[in-house]
Formats: sequence, structure tokens, C-alpha cells
Amino acid sequence: MIGRDVVCQAVSGMGKTAVFLISILQQLEDDPKPNSALILCNTRELAYQIKKECDRFTKYMPTVRSEVFFGGIPVQENIKTLKSKTPPNIVIGTPGRIMQLCRDKQLNLDNLQFFVLDECDKMLKETDMRQQVQKIFMSGNTENRQVMMFSATLSDSLKEVCKMHMKQPFELYIDSDSKLTLHGLKQYYVKLEENQKIMKLVELLDALEFNQVIIFTSEQKYAQKLREVINNEGFPSIACYRSMPQPERLKVYNEFKEAKYRIMVCTDLFGRGIDIEKINIVINFDMPSESDQYLHRVGRAGRFGTKGLAISFVSSQQDTDIMNEVQSRFEVKVEELPSTIDKSTYMNN
Repeated sequence: MIGRDVVCQAVSGMGKTAVFLISILQQLEDDPKPNSALILCNTRELAYQIKKECDRFTKYMPTVRSEVFFGGIPVQENIKTLKSKTPPNIVIGTPGRIMQLCRDKQLNLDNLQFFVLDECDKMLKETDMRQQVQKIFMSGNTENRQVMMFSATLSDSLKEVCKMHMKQPFELYIDSDSKLTLHGLKQYYVKLEENQKIMKLVELLDALEFNQVIIFTSEQKYAQKLREVINNEGFPSIACYRSMPQPERLKVYNEFKEAKYRIMVCTDLFGRGIDIEKINIVINFDMPSESDQYLHRVGRAGRFGTKGLAISFVSSQQDTDIMNEVQSRFEVKVEELPSTIDKSTYMNN
């Protein structure tokens, strides 16, 4: 909104998407040129979600058009869209597909005014994705554009990497990791053996009241297997993971967002940025491999200051180490799961 490069850190669920979309729309010309803005994010589902939010904000802005591009969809469909009589002004996508379109000279970024990285820490930490982002960054107009980077977690070293791509950026950070704690979110752990997890999960689904639940597993193959198990136990659910065909992934995302299902089993594909307002319980069936990802996962519940509940299964020394790091780094006390939980502590009125 201030017309300067921006690097911003904010608590998960506090409206980063709205900030950069409103900023772009406020500054766009009345009749914007094709490909005036490019928004990159780390997963197809997040790109799809941002496109839906952009549609909502531009409902009464007939001269502004947005499109989303990601893998799993035939690239010829993307090219047809870009070459149409009404090409997009705002391009949203994942690095792999956007790099392909730039490399093949199908996406021209000479008009680019705004370059946004959402979940920038994820994209700048992973080697392959970072290389793709850097190649895209060097395409088209590299002089007269505003660069904006957003994430909930930014280490000091990553902040410096972000600023390398910017010109005298406006910097907005949370003072310390401890302030990343999500208020209104009750967090507990359960210490148990690996072979006790399924029984405990079924017990929790039977005992807890919930609007929607998201259950995180560490491996794709186990997400589908676990969905089958809890379905057989009488809990209708769906699963989502990276190797699923793209049309099926979007179908699952839409069905869960529309509350056609109340339970989803997934990998970290849904661990960042995905905003589904009815989720009020997160279960870490498998603990994440790092404390940052714990924060992103549990942030799917208790968004925008609402109540929520996060329960983590701890079954190994590595799990214990991650949980200890979470408590130390974010200065949050994750207590052992009590025998009963007052639903008023995690269910909104």
C-alpha cells in the first residue's frame, strides 16, 4: 500500500493474503496491462485459494482479471489463456509452472509492477523451489516493480535473503518467535506407542465435538490408508496428498471447504496458508520434522483469533525433541491431554 518493497511476518491466520491483494488492487492502473502482478506460492491448493480470494475482491472491478497456473493441468490450457483477447492482469501460480511458461516465452513479464512471494520462507529454503523463484525473479521487468514477501516464520538469515531481492524494503516483523503463539488455541500432547495411535485417534474423534478436523500424517501413502481405517470406524473422511491427480486434489479441497466432509487426512500439503474457517481441531497423528511446521499446522485451527484445539501424538524421541523445541522457542506450554476437555475452551459459541 505504501508503494515500497515489503517483507512482512505475521501470525498465521491474520490476513496476509488480504494485505497483498488489497495493496496490488489499490495501486493497479484503471485499465491494467496484462501480467501486471505475479503472485507465487508453494502449493497448488494455496494458489487456487488465492485466486478465489482475488475473485472475491475484484467482483466489482470488471477491468481486473486474474488467472491461476500450476502443474497437473495441461500447459496448453495455460497458454491459451495467456494468448486470449482478455489475458490476466494478475497471475497467480506455483514456481514450477510459472517458470515453464516464462522459459517457453509464453508468459511475458515486461509489464510486471508487483512481484509477491507468499510463504516466502518455504520457497526460499527448499533448493529446487528457490532456484525456480530466482529464475522467475530475473525475468521481464526487474527495475520498476514492487516486491512483497510474506510468511509467518522468518529466521534472521532468511530475512537477509529476502532483502537481497529488494530495494530498501519496509520491514515488519514480530518481535520474537514467542509472539507467534496463537491465542485461543488449546494445545495438548499424548505420549503413546506407534501401534496405539489409530486406537487413540478413533477414541478422540468419538469423544470430541468439532466442526471440522484436519489430521496430519508424515507420509502420502499413510494418509490414504488412515482415511480408509477411520472410514471403516464410522467417520466419513477424505484424504489429500501430493501424488493425487490435480483435478482430484481440487475436488477434495472444495468438498472440505464447503463442509461436505468434516474430517480430512492429509500431509503437509495443507500445512501452510490454507484457510478453511470451520476447522477447529488439528491432530498431529505424526509429529512434523521441525518446529516451524508445527506452528503452520496447528495454525489451521484458531484462525483470526477464534478458538481451536491442537493435539499431537508423541511416540519417539524425535517427536519429544520437536515438542520440547516448540515449547521453548514459542514459549508455549503444551500440556498432556487430560481425560476430558471442556468444549467451551475450543468451540466458539
